[in-house]
Amino acid sequence: QVQLVESGGGLVLPGGSLRLSCAASGSIRSIYTMAWYRQAPGKQRELVATITSDSNANYADSVKGRFTIARDNAKNTVVLQMNSLKPEDTAVYYCNADIRLRTLSRGDYWGQGTQVTVSS
Repeated sequence: QVQLVESGGGLVLPGGSLRLSCAASGSIRSIYTMAWYRQAPGKQRELVATITSDSNANYADSVKGRFTIARDNAKNTVVLQMNSLKPEDTAVYYCNADIRLRTLSRGDYWGQGTQVTVSS
């Protein structure tokens, strides 16, 4: 009933930038908090950034000052602008959203993930 589709990953040099996008579609009534997570090889998935429906944002300490999360409520999209990328930012990045459906049920939804590789 709901799909989250990410785009924008790729290979970038250290110090470079990437912009990830995530679009939610389906039988959506409301989207509450949206977030980006990441999972590096051999590590647990970790929270990168969150943004509420009124655009209050929070960030993991490891990305503060380098990453910016933003959303467009009219388009049901969230983006993650990543600057000053470091090799340790290499991971699969996942979009996450807390969504109430038109049926009024509410759940936690995930995208399929997009690979970000920071390497020289």
